[in-house]
Amino acid sequence: MLNNPKGSYISQIDVFSATPQPAPEKEGTISDLCSLMREMITGQERQTKVMEDLLAQINHKTHRRTFELALWKKAHPILAENCRSAASKLERIQTDLLSVVTEEVEYSESLLDSEFALSEFIDRFGAKFMHLNAMLQMLSMLGNAPEIQIHSQEKSTEDGRLG
Repeated sequence: MLNNPKGSYISQIDVFSATPQPAPEKEGTISDLCSLMREMITGQERQTKVMEDLLAQINHKTHRRTFELALWKKAHPILAENCRSAASKLERIQTDLLSVVTEEVEYSESLLDSEFALSEFIDRFGAKFMHLNAMLQMLSMLGNAPEIQIHSQEKSTEDGRLG
């Protein structure tokens, strides 16, 4: 240990003021706080209204799309069944393709090391996946359209009143 001729290296400084600070005015602070809280509540109410409007719009579009798909399925029952069957077969093809791709990735060491190998892999499988997924999505949507009762809504659609 070093000898310190002048004393200890550690010292203490008093940072408190000798005179007490005046307390802030409570009424001004409370009224400011209340004002801020009212502004926050107003902002939250506006956000809630916007979210409710957005949700209503999304629900309307979803219900309309479901209704349109049900109308299509009712008008084309054989085609809807063929779409469902085709989607089922394409799902099996997609599963087989996924198996091939995962084996290729698992046993290929050059994909991480070579830009050329990665580009070749993407060229080989990328377009197939993209188009297969698009076809599956369309066929599944058309083949699995919901069964709903179409009587009063069908008439309002024909009249042009369903927006």
